[in-house]
Amino acid sequence: MPTYQGRCHCGATEWTADLKDEAHVLCHCNACKLMSGGEFTENQIIPRDALKITKGDFKKYTYKGDSGNEVDCFYCGNCTSNAYHHQKVMGPDTIPAAEIFDKLRPGWLPQTGENSFEGAPPS
Repeated sequence: MPTYQGRCHCGATEWTADLKDEAHVLCHCNACKLMSGGEFTENQIIPRDALKITKGDFKKYTYKGDSGNEVDCFYCGNCTSNAYHHQKVMGPDTIPAAEIFDKLRPGWLPQTGENSFEGAPPS
């Protein structure tokens, strides 16, 4: 199982993730659009026990996602790079490979995922 490494922009926070599968999710929810400044975000869904914080401390803010459930956003307190989110609508081991909140995808943007959900994926 490969181990991937990540860090924030300034290097104050670092993490590793052990990933069996490299399944990605394109999310078209309004929160992701606001945070990215684009029409979607590409996300790697990682089981909670596979993510290890190896350096620094994260700040957290919580918002209500388009699913109606809370989402915890963890970010570097220095450079404010988003490191990861914990979506309470998804269990700790849910790994969908899909497009989610596809009902909010602009018509000019083609659907790219084999699995598409109008809202949050089923848990």
